[in-house]
Amino acid sequence: MSDDVRNIVLGVVAAGISAALGWIARTYLWKRKLRRKQTFFGMPENSESLLVVNRDPATAEPAVHRFDVFALLELSALIKDCGAHAQVVTQDAAHQGFGERTEFCVGGPGSNRRMVAHMAAMLPGVRVNVDPEPGPDRGAFQIGSERYRMDPGVTEYVLLARLTAGERRETRPVFLFCGQRAITNQAATRYLARNHERLARKHGSNSFVLLLKVINSQAYGPDVVELVGDVTRAAQTPLPAPAARGSHRAD
Repeated sequence: MSDDVRNIVLGVVAAGISAALGWIARTYLWKRKLRRKQTFFGMPENSESLLVVNRDPATAEPAVHRFDVFALLELSALIKDCGAHAQVVTQDAAHQGFGERTEFCVGGPGSNRRMVAHMAAMLPGVRVNVDPEPGPDRGAFQIGSERYRMDPGVTEYVLLARLTAGERRETRPVFLFCGQRAITNQAATRYLARNHERLARKHGSNSFVLLLKVINSQAYGPDVVELVGDVTRAAQTPLPAPAARGSHRAD
């Protein structure tokens, strides 16, 4: 074998080995990234998850707002990426506990009974004004001692939470998307889809509650979102009971 032929053969072999090592490395990194994603969402391969759909409060008919439909599509893509399966149920038909499978619950307490139950059980420090009458506090959040009012289409808020109940390692999380308007629910699901790796690094498998601000949704839709802060402690600390009215003392 001449030197030229030998060099060609060695070059081909070296290129093949490099390509194989590169493929193995990429496959390993992809699988590690997938496992981290599955762990964060509590959805191993072929597991079951629950999508709880709210109703559109603006209509008397059973309907889902189009922005909430978009939110469900964002979540469905995440579930598919994890290799899991989703069962879709309406907010008034989800009569089951939590922790057995991952749950994604969309919509504020004014449109989702399931959200009401979750907030009462796991977010006692949060109150949402569900009064349908117009006013400055309509839809406002109270988190601890702070109040967050919305300016529709300009400044709106949404809570994004990952919550677990109990200490069992296999307990599946509940993800809450509790917004002041339907478009903020979609904003929260999109924020989760874009930032789940960073959130997993920061919080691991621990519970967290984030307050997000959606800016100028009338122009930018659900895309411009700012993190107001981590409100986990305030949201999980029960609010003080309202002061009782003074009673008449007998003389």
